[in-house]
Amino acid sequence: MTDGKDLEAEIHPLKSENRKVPENAGAPAGKEPRGTPAPQTRLSRCRTAAFFLSLFACLLVVFVVSFIIPCPDRPASQGVWRIDYNAAVAYDFLAAEDVNKDKIQDILFLYKNTNSSRGNSSLSCADEGKTLWSQPSSFGGNVSVLSPLLRVPDLDADGAPDLLVLIQEENQVNGSIYSGGTGQQVSPPDSLGVDGASGSILHVTRAGAHYILVPCGTALCSRSIKGLYEKVSRRHSPLKSDPLWEDMLSATSHRLVVHSSGAIRYLMNVPGKAGDDLLLVSTEACVLLDGQDLTPRWTFGTTQVLRKPVLGHYKPDTPAVLVENGTGSDRQVLLLDLGSGAVLWSQVLQGLPGDPPSASLPTADHRSAFFFWGVHEPTDSNQTEPRAAGHHLYMLHPTLPGVLLELDSVSAPIVAFQVVLLEPGRHAAYILLTGPASPNPPGLVSVTKQKVQDLVLGGRVVRLAEGGPESDQAVRDRLSRLRYRSEA
Repeated sequence: MTDGKDLEAEIHPLKSENRKVPENAGAPAGKEPRGTPAPQTRLSRCRTAAFFLSLFACLLVVFVVSFIIPCPDRPASQGVWRIDYNAAVAYDFLAAEDVNKDKIQDILFLYKNTNSSRGNSSLSCADEGKTLWSQPSSFGGNVSVLSPLLRVPDLDADGAPDLLVLIQEENQVNGSIYSGGTGQQVSPPDSLGVDGASGSILHVTRAGAHYILVPCGTALCSRSIKGLYEKVSRRHSPLKSDPLWEDMLSATSHRLVVHSSGAIRYLMNVPGKAGDDLLLVSTEACVLLDGQDLTPRWTFGTTQVLRKPVLGHYKPDTPAVLVENGTGSDRQVLLLDLGSGAVLWSQVLQGLPGDPPSASLPTADHRSAFFFWGVHEPTDSNQTEPRAAGHHLYMLHPTLPGVLLELDSVSAPIVAFQVVLLEPGRHAAYILLTGPASPNPPGLVSVTKQKVQDLVLGGRVVRLAEGGPESDQAVRDRLSRLRYRSEA
């Protein structure tokens, strides 16, 4: 018969094996290891101890970093600030640039203070920060510097892009190249052989050649950067030339034949499928030219475009351009598809003298928020809501094409305006420079920064069509949740 222990082993074999440990396992024959732990047991205890020591060390580091070591103080971002300058005049210049390399955009503007006494709030750029280089001007008294300054490739091999400065004397345009690193003149002034005006751009053809383009009436004047440098320096340049463009350029007038039905007012590089294309805005039409052979891609008839168009995205990742067409009560704000020239959005919006140019800012959904000035006249004649006098700023986002949001009204003369993202991942800011512009008599000049989100939450909803599924507050809440991104 089988005893009780054997019967239990047959019923619960695993339980029996776990409870029964061979006493002679791993020991020499004839000897019984009494009171000596197995080597595997000692190794397991060491591993357990090492694990808990490592865990304790990690927790200690987290505790020290989180609670004991103080985090560096981050400057508080003010939603609104304003700086005033008395007895001053302002210039039409407003830019955002990270001057001190702290990853926060700085606001740059120009003003002239006619008061000889200086206070703490009246500081010049030279008073704040380090001058990279300074060179005396030798342009002479009867010349004007054409804007903008153009960045060209590094010709003197100092590691910094060089600057091309165009100056106009009577009807002649001259160009000089300066080192971006030292300010030394890389090439002396030389005539471009053109009689254009301001509004020049630097265009890179698909062959990688750099050309200056200057509006010259109904044509484009152009010079190769390579040719300009080699002519005046008598040295070889590593820059490329484009045989197609050299064939199209007139050897005497340096003009390119373009399809423009009127005098060219604005010229812009715009992104294309195989490189930059060219957008020409003339007195009679907007024309998109192929950036290589200058053939027209599309033409859109206009009446009078007084301000430079603004690039943005109406559909996700699809470039569009905002055009202000017409003046006064006949003014239309248009959004055109850059690929086809088709009208994506349009609205009649009365323009006022002194309205600044429009602006756009990319949003996280790969569209853009558009900002433009004017006065919206309600179609409902019974509307009696009082309206503030002056310039009105409106916001449009393509996800709500039937709604405008009136953000602000300004009665002071506007000199310059921008909407910028001061810090990556943080709020968008609305920057306004107001006051008398040079050469008017001096007065109060103010630069103001406001948070776009704050303006949105207090904005007035303007409905462009009847009905709509959302309430005014829902529109404000939706636009206040927009997230903006940098251009890069």
